[in-house]
This record gives sequence, structure tokens and C-alpha cells, in this order.
Amino acid sequence: MRYLEPDAIDTLDGQRLTGHEAFRFHCHGGLACFNRCCRNVHLLLYPFDLLRLKRYLGLTAAEFLERHTDAVLRPGSFFPDLLLRMSRDDEGSCPFLGDSGCAVYPERPDVCRLFPLQQAALCDAGGAPVEALYFLRPPPFCLGPRETRQRTPEAYCREQQAGTYHPLTRKWAELWRRFQQDPWAGAGPSCPQARMVFMALYNLEEFHRFVFESSFLKRFRLGPGVAAKARSSEEELLHLAMDWVQLLLWRVSSARIGLR
Repeated sequence: MRYLEPDAIDTLDGQRLTGHEAFRFHCHGGLACFNRCCRNVHLLLYPFDLLRLKRYLGLTAAEFLERHTDAVLRPGSFFPDLLLRMSRDDEGSCPFLGDSGCAVYPERPDVCRLFPLQQAALCDAGGAPVEALYFLRPPPFCLGPRETRQRTPEAYCREQQAGTYHPLTRKWAELWRRFQQDPWAGAGPSCPQARMVFMALYNLEEFHRFVFESSFLKRFRLGPGVAAKARSSEEELLHLAMDWVQLLLWRVSSARIGLR
């Protein structure tokens, strides 16, 4: 994930597409390259990816983080990226790749759903997304673009059931962009406040306890019905967590949460 000025978009690799431009691609088990894209890859996990995967596997967030992820702080960022930890075989295979394909296919990460597309958002001067862009970027070994089946990126996203992912992915992208400036006042991304933010975004069981078993509700004002929804829905709790992080670090309130 990275941020670019609009005039630099055309420097990106791949074929730029709008949501309505058709492209040719089809992946199936009959292709010689089938599942090759699941090997030797650095797979970025977004907060919603972790939520869906840990729930599908019957793990707590803490267990999933310990077993399956590595946090990596990249140059120029003040918050770590979360990468899926690959197997230690010769090919660096995805840990969820089995003999018959992806073992977590119904809850595969957003990046996997969009392959071979990569998504971007064209934002206005205030940083709000105004247009979705897509880049067709299959790796050289991929045979899918040689197939005859065509559809638009919007149709492909519907086919891949990505609609539930994209709102939270876009919201995370907006939040991630803020971390390109130091929010820790020089204390570094390992300071107590940074660890609290990491907990809120990636360990929802712990964030749930923080919200409902501490003085959180006395210190922050929640919008109508927000507490009840966040108590029963991890998706709503994640929305609250992202909004809380923006309020905590940048004093940006929302309909969900504000200062008392």
C-alpha cells in the first residue's frame, strides 16, 4: 500500500482500468499455473482480513497473530504492516494452501479476491476517495489473461464477493495514509500508545474488553446504538476501533465516537 500524487498514477505498472472497462481473465484448476500465485509472495493483511480469517479458523485474534503473522515496519511509515507468515518450504507457500487449493477460500484476504487486479482510490484534496481505479497486473507466469472470459472490475468484485471487504479496506487505507506522518510525538511505534492502537485494530477481543470493561464509555461519547452494535458485531466493533484511533491520534470525531 502506498500513496501517490495524481500525476504519478500513470507511472504505475499494469493496465489502468475504471470500474466499467472489461478485461480478460479466468482462473481455474485446468491451468498449468494454478495456485502458483500462492507461493513466494508477501501478502499484506488488512484488519478486516484478520477478523474474517481468525473467525473462520476458530482462533482468537491473539492466537492468529502469534501463529500466522509478522509485523513489519517499512521505511517512511510510523505503523507496522501485518504480513501473513509463509510456510518454510522451498517455495514459501501460503500456510493455507493445500493439495486441493486454498483451505480458507471463503474468507480469503481482499488482495487474493482481487487478483490479478490491484485497487486504488483517487482522492480529493481533503483525502476523501472520489473514484475507484483498478490496475490489471498479472505476474508473468499467469495464464489467466489468455482465457476468453471477460468482465469489468466491478463485475469481478461482485463475483469474488469482495463487496463486504472494500468499505473497510478503503477505510483502512485512509487511516494508513495518516501514519505516513509521526503520530507518536517522537516516542516511536513501540510506545504504549502505539501498542494500544495496534491492539484496537488487530485484536478485537482485547478491544472489546477495553470498550466494555474499562472506563472507555465514561471518557468517550458514542453515537446512538453504536455500543449495542459494537457489543454484538465484530464488524461494527472494527469500525468503532478505526474511528477511535482517528479520534485518539488526530482528534477527528465521527458519528460513532467523540470526546465527552
